[in-house]
Amino acid sequence: MVKNIATGMESVAVSTGTPTVAPGTSGQGTQVGGEAATVSAAAAASGGMSDANLIGTAVDEELFRFNSEDTPLMNLMLRAKRVNVNSPEVDHYMIDEARSSVVTVDDCGGMSRGYVVLPVSETDGSLLRPYTTLLVKGVSGYDAEGKNPTPGKDLMLFVTGQDSTSTSPVVRAVNGEKTNPEDEFGNIPRIPAGTTVIILANSLYETQKEVDPDLILPKPTRIYLQKRGMNQVVSDYFESQKKRLPFSKAVIAEQAIANFKVRGNRTLWAGRAGKFKVSVAKMGMQYVYTTEGLRWQFKRELQEPGKWTVEKIIALAKMFFTGEDVPKSAMLLAGKNLLESIQKIDYSKHPEIQISTKVNSVGWTVTNFHTVFGDIEIKREPTLDRLGWSNSGALIGDNRLVHYVYASEHSFKDRVEGEEATRNGLLIWDAVALKGTCHVWIDGEDEAPADGVSRIVLWDSDKAPEQGVADGMIFCLTEDCPSISANAKSGQMWKAVMDGETVKWQIVKGEV
Repeated sequence: MVKNIATGMESVAVSTGTPTVAPGTSGQGTQVGGEAATVSAAAAASGGMSDANLIGTAVDEELFRFNSEDTPLMNLMLRAKRVNVNSPEVDHYMIDEARSSVVTVDDCGGMSRGYVVLPVSETDGSLLRPYTTLLVKGVSGYDAEGKNPTPGKDLMLFVTGQDSTSTSPVVRAVNGEKTNPEDEFGNIPRIPAGTTVIILANSLYETQKEVDPDLILPKPTRIYLQKRGMNQVVSDYFESQKKRLPFSKAVIAEQAIANFKVRGNRTLWAGRAGKFKVSVAKMGMQYVYTTEGLRWQFKRELQEPGKWTVEKIIALAKMFFTGEDVPKSAMLLAGKNLLESIQKIDYSKHPEIQISTKVNSVGWTVTNFHTVFGDIEIKREPTLDRLGWSNSGALIGDNRLVHYVYASEHSFKDRVEGEEATRNGLLIWDAVALKGTCHVWIDGEDEAPADGVSRIVLWDSDKAPEQGVADGMIFCLTEDCPSISANAKSGQMWKAVMDGETVKWQIVKGEV
């Protein structure tokens, strides 16, 4: 019986001759989709094998056993934190780390005032609550008597309230310039626009116990769990002939499971989220869910289609390990061309860099790249090659994946109604999601960035970029670039802001 998924109607399938045999990855005609394992089907597909001429040969069963290293992402998912859910739709929360700093949007202070409104953006103003202390980077405070500036010792502010016409805080200086040494507070020196202000702890008076609470509003992302299944139908007659066939039911099942796992791994990488209805005979309308692949969940993309160098690897490690969401270690799942480019780097000028081969906690043999920022374990991901991302890779934080499971993987074995055959099946209903914001997708294919993603480029020239510059693109400098700005130094990040066809450069402070 053949079922139409759109209408739910069933019809009798009439054999039209030889089953279509598609070539596998090596070009051998071994793929027979939609066919039960029967002697007749095997004979037709193999070009003449029948009950009369079945032969017995030795079978290399090891050749058919699937290797866990062929599906690294799926294996990482199975080792990740497992969350059992009661719905195929899940609200996945990626809570951001608390902001550590704000930036002033206008000049203030410098007019012998004890109080001043600190001009920050409307959204940032709500972070600076009364009794909070602030450190003004780059603006010197004064000594204990309030007479002499103390270069290198930044100005500290105390928030006394909120401005009545905006959300900006009203502040006064803790270590400002004093008219008299006995004054408790001093005047606030000039604070230029664009100054970074670090948020410190609050400071309460003697009997105070109540302060403004912090309201954290996590923003959920809707994750769909995809139900995947595999069926194998073996006729009783085929099973009875297994000793005379050049392959056994076990070997066929092994290869079918391997194929099921590899296809599932592709879905975990590149699937797109969807939810729609289909009509099912005897059951009516039912939902089908498709899950969102990991490729589309990254919030940071590193555009790097060129040649890799030691400086670029170190810049990548710095970007990954020095954010506010810092994992203990990193796993780079790489396409074959990206892996080759990294392996061909000349390390002779960097004896401090340690490259070694080890067996990691997953059981894989990986290339371990040791930097002062942290270790990056590099592993080839064959699925990226199959998806056309051979020049790309995913830098994933240790223990930063979530495995949502609606129905645990389970197998079943049923007799086919009205037939002398057995149906063996495998079902799983799950999804994988990124946890935290440390992860980086390395785009070596020069694809268009996804919406809401920070696009970063490693820039190793003293000339400002001209080709392919887009509004909001961030350039991480691996050497000084005076063409961008006289203050553009190696290790900094500069953002391109398009004014028509003219590029204006802004330094990026804080974490991306």
